[in-house]
Amino acid sequence: MNNGKVDRSGVLFTACSYTLWGILPLYWKLLEYVQAEEILAHRVIWSFAFMAGILSVQKQWPQFQQVFKQMSIKPKIIFLLVISSLLISINWYVYIWAVNNDHMIDASLGYYINPLVSVILGVIFLKERLNWLQITSFVLAGVGVLISTIHYGKFPWVAVILALSFGLYGLTKKVTKLNSSIGLTYETLVVTPIAGIYLISIFENKSSAILSFDFITIVLLMGAGIVTAIPLLLFAMGAQRIPLYMVGVLQYIAPTITLIIGVLLYNEPFTIIEILTFAFIWSALFLFTIANTKLIKRQSVKIHKKKSFQL
Repeated sequence: MNNGKVDRSGVLFTACSYTLWGILPLYWKLLEYVQAEEILAHRVIWSFAFMAGILSVQKQWPQFQQVFKQMSIKPKIIFLLVISSLLISINWYVYIWAVNNDHMIDASLGYYINPLVSVILGVIFLKERLNWLQITSFVLAGVGVLISTIHYGKFPWVAVILALSFGLYGLTKKVTKLNSSIGLTYETLVVTPIAGIYLISIFENKSSAILSFDFITIVLLMGAGIVTAIPLLLFAMGAQRIPLYMVGVLQYIAPTITLIIGVLLYNEPFTIIEILTFAFIWSALFLFTIANTKLIKRQSVKIHKKKSFQL
């Protein structure tokens, strides 16, 4: 960002990352005949392999080793990496399961409410304060979830687990402050042995999809690592170049695309109850975005004035 102007490449990279995340369900649908656990295991292993290749290309292995050395000094980093690995694994599994079991709308709802969950976590763990617009947005979102719960007689657990797991994952990332590439490499490394053991066990039990020797299935499972890492890398490149409030606005691209795919392509039900639920959620997000935009711009003005004063 130069001279107060928004970096167009930053907007493009960030928008592309969210667009890819939005259409990702189309990829998992190609593998809907494979168990979600097996897809997850392959996603973990091939993500690690792909990220290891990325670190080699970017020549980041020295930084990777430096983080490893820091772990002996700060065991807290190991604990946080294990927690973040488990959280992102849960998030990936529930998302894959939701897509391949006709709960795509629930998945999109989860990522709509994720920003609100992240702020609540910030209040609880980081002692951040809320303004009245943010509080109002949480009330509206709560009403939306309540409408769905009362009507269907069950809690929207898919949406809430996705929002909570990704929100908590983001919190651990904020605390560890690791480079995105190095962080994802370590996170997948932690769960790769578990994924490997699982794949070996189902192979021995002759229940692995690999045993079908279907070339397309094998390629798609291996490609899970690529479709995981590419949007993350695009996001890392883009988010560094644009204001945080713009990242907040662009993040709604992904769940919107997922919602449209679920309704139009896969005919998932979108009744008056879903419309009411999403109306409250969208109203909450509108207020939330306004509140965040005003807050961040106010902070930017303060920082600018402070720097001008120091000069």
